[in-house]
Amino acid sequence: MRTDIAADGGTSGLSGVTRLASDLRLAVGRMTRRLRQAHAVGDVSLSGVSVLARLAADGPDSPTSLAEMERVRPQAMASTLAGLEQRGLVRRTRDARDGRRSIVAVTEDGRAMLAERRTESVQRLAAALDEFSAEERATLAAALPLLDRLAERL
Repeated sequence: MRTDIAADGGTSGLSGVTRLASDLRLAVGRMTRRLRQAHAVGDVSLSGVSVLARLAADGPDSPTSLAEMERVRPQAMASTLAGLEQRGLVRRTRDARDGRRSIVAVTEDGRAMLAERRTESVQRLAAALDEFSAEERATLAAALPLLDRLAERL
């Protein structure tokens, strides 16, 4: 990892910001790949898990709204939802106010799969974090709000 980040949290010029961006991309990508590799072949995709998590947290929504929130094209969302629906992880119903629209909701099977997947990932992360010092874990915890803010701006 980079050591050229200034003590005040800044970097030295644009090249430092670019290096930090590159290092963040590599580290997050590496973590994502390793967590993804822990799941069975044919398991639900990351985009599918993201949609399930959003539906579980925020409640039923339209495919159009989900596409906007997930920042994907409606066609990509339609494909993701079709796969989830085929597996019985979501269900579609007609919008009571506008019969031309459909509303998607997570099913109990979807909630169970999401909980199982989270448990596996959390256990893997926790096992890895056990090897970190208390100070290192505190540093990671302190960075979480910044990482969330960064994710929202992408």
